[in-house]
Amino acid sequence: MTTDRIWTYAPDSGYVEGQDLTGFGVVASDGTIGQVDRQAAPEGLAHLVVDTGVWVFGRSVLVPVGVVTRIDTEGRRVTVACTRSEVKAAPRFRTDSETRDRAYLSEVGAYFLRLTATA
Repeated sequence: MTTDRIWTYAPDSGYVEGQDLTGFGVVASDGTIGQVDRQAAPEGLAHLVVDTGVWVFGRSVLVPVGVVTRIDTEGRRVTVACTRSEVKAAPRFRTDSETRDRAYLSEVGAYFLRLTATA
């Protein structure tokens, strides 16, 4: 997977252009992560901001859409190709301004790209 692919949905993920995933549950290979709080694609770097609730001390995580393996529209669920601990270990998401910070997004992209390279 190339770096730019981590920021785009896989063709077989079930994503439909313009689809709003806000409120969808997010599931890792070993359990629930949280729910999609919002989605964005600044400069073509599409990602989901996932509210983890109390699971990760009430913080949110930024997940590039390239790790999305399946979107279940009927069940309102997004499945990602990583574990809960891998998501928890991702570069910390602190403020909305980071969704436009090229250095932060590069760090996040590189982290998730390494995960998908070993999957």
